[in-house]
Amino acid sequence: MTDANTPRLAVIGGGPAGLMAAEVARAAGLAVDLYEAKGSVGRKFLIAGKGGLNLTHSDPPPIVAQRYRERNTEVGHWLQAFDAEALRAWARDLDVETYVGSSGRVFPMDRKAAPLLRGWVRRLKEQGVSFHVQHRWLGWDDGGALRFATPTGEQAFAADAVILALGGGSWPQLGSDGQWAPLLEQRDIAVAPLQPANCGFDIAWTPHFVQRHAGAPLKAVVAQWQGRDGATQALQGECVITATGIEGSLIYALSADLRTQIQTHGTATLWLDLVPGRTLERLQADLQKPRNGRSFSEHLRRQTGIDGVKTALLFEHLGKQAGDDLTRVAQTLKQLPLRLLRPRPLAEAISTAGGVRLEALDAQLMARAQPGVFCAGEMLDWEAPTGGYLLTACFASGLRAAQGAVQWLQRGATAER
Repeated sequence: MTDANTPRLAVIGGGPAGLMAAEVARAAGLAVDLYEAKGSVGRKFLIAGKGGLNLTHSDPPPIVAQRYRERNTEVGHWLQAFDAEALRAWARDLDVETYVGSSGRVFPMDRKAAPLLRGWVRRLKEQGVSFHVQHRWLGWDDGGALRFATPTGEQAFAADAVILALGGGSWPQLGSDGQWAPLLEQRDIAVAPLQPANCGFDIAWTPHFVQRHAGAPLKAVVAQWQGRDGATQALQGECVITATGIEGSLIYALSADLRTQIQTHGTATLWLDLVPGRTLERLQADLQKPRNGRSFSEHLRRQTGIDGVKTALLFEHLGKQAGDDLTRVAQTLKQLPLRLLRPRPLAEAISTAGGVRLEALDAQLMARAQPGVFCAGEMLDWEAPTGGYLLTACFASGLRAAQGAVQWLQRGATAER
């Protein structure tokens, strides 16, 4: 229970960052009100559960920190207080055991999000966190109170401090639509433009190719691209041809570099090695073998193992007469260029780049221009690949912001004595 003199913290946003912030603040003795725009909390968290709920990653901490690219130093500091092992221990306290998969990714044993979320919300309510769903934040009123759109009309609530955990701009139907950005900019809190991360890209396929191959998986390919340091990078994986271009886990892993290249040069080039198990020299020798009256496609299949969508990609690039120049065929199979025009829209992306600039916040994630206002989670200006890194940083930033809010309120209370 809390009394009237207990400092009151508002947490806005019921994703992992907001829920963790509420937990930490309540444990420190604050009165905590958690506001959520949707009818229930954790909706994007539940969607992550459809993929098995990749909670975190077992990489050593220095390697994990590097996954956060330009923000590795700042996010690395958050993770010192709440890393992968801490996250696994936290889940264990909610009776959810985890395991490390073959790729190093960490999952609940049952690979489900709902039991974990249910147990977490139940515990928060038992600890005294007050939940207010269907409360969409509208900013501040002239007196500094928090404005919300609710089913019964607009309402205002006062709080001694606030933690904003409003999410990025991807999956807007689940609550994170990025409409908070102008509200913060009006308060002199700098926001980097929201951009798609872990996203697919548009390619100008021919209608014939789209009709026959949209949705086809591309397995066992090696992607080559230009990294942020200008050097050529390579990564093996899988992706999917779409009606608009290309997507999938391999593409998501490169998306930050590809997006930057498009911003700099207008387009980006991605090269695919369609036969990573064979050298160029062997391919050339195999293709020079006699056809014995077979079609070029059949010759290609017999000599290289290439068929289906990979053969179609070859024809898409070289045209109908592809078989007339076998040297060029071999070169293309080892380095098929794809011209990427633009990322897919933010609403389709798995996650968001951009957000509240970390330079606008202090080390405890409090806005320098708005004392008592803290920010956490995906609304901050950082990005990471899939693999558990996104969730881990959301949890860790929620903890950091809550600790900052507790300390700030304690300093204020001490000053008043």
